[in-house]
Amino acid sequence: MSTNDDVREFLMSRRANVTPERAGLPGGGERRVPGLRREEVALLAGVSLEYYTRLERGRIHGASESVLEAIAGALQLDDVERAHLFDLARAKPATGIPRDRAATGRPASTRAVRASVQRVLDNLTVPAVVYDARQDLVGANTLGRALFAPHFEADQPNFARFIFLDSRAPDYYADWPLACSLTAAMLRYEAGRDPLNGELTALIGELSTRSPTFRRHWAEQDVHEHRTGTKVYRHPAIGPLELQYDVFEMPGEPGLSIGTYTAEPGTAAADGLVLLASWAANQEDEHPTAP
Repeated sequence: MSTNDDVREFLMSRRANVTPERAGLPGGGERRVPGLRREEVALLAGVSLEYYTRLERGRIHGASESVLEAIAGALQLDDVERAHLFDLARAKPATGIPRDRAATGRPASTRAVRASVQRVLDNLTVPAVVYDARQDLVGANTLGRALFAPHFEADQPNFARFIFLDSRAPDYYADWPLACSLTAAMLRYEAGRDPLNGELTALIGELSTRSPTFRRHWAEQDVHEHRTGTKVYRHPAIGPLELQYDVFEMPGEPGLSIGTYTAEPGTAAADGLVLLASWAANQEDEHPTAP
């Protein structure tokens, strides 16, 4: 899909989400489409209908920051949606060669973390994993590998591929529909930030081909940036674990993030993490790593 298509579908989907009442406009009259009309967005943004129509058709390159801010305000975009709009406006036309590969001659994904980063992970007392923009799990400590044990059974563990393509995902993720929605939205956000990332594009194409669930969520045009929150995992050996996650970017490793998972002290989940540590130790005793 071209950048123009991405812009058009994103703006149309956001326009459909805003009712006249929410925008402070009269809501009378029959409407062929949900949400605001183009002329109403143009009015709210203070631009001409002709100019907004041109933007919505994908001709957004060169739009000033003030215009983009006005459009974001008219469509009531949140911070992540606004950032995505700006990313789409700044995207350059594809050259046919993913930027990462053209610059380095190597695949875009980092396959392993630096030794110093691994030492940091190993010294954490909570589950921790490192993943990249396309959700490849490229590093973990012992507890992180134990928490996401079903994911690490794959040759190249990947959150998105597990969530949409592995039959165990609906059991592992207590709120699997939400996990699907957020994962598709995270991939769309990353695709907007780095449209020339060939590996990310390939993953999106694979999921679109193999997963009707992914296609449905991808069509919603939602964007999401993972930062912090609570998730419930149903670990096959430990049972339900309600954990708080926090995501930290790694300035020295662009594109990589560390995710940590903690439990409130005194809760069943805290006890579950103790059991997880014991289970992980037993797994290592039974299946020691070859020297």
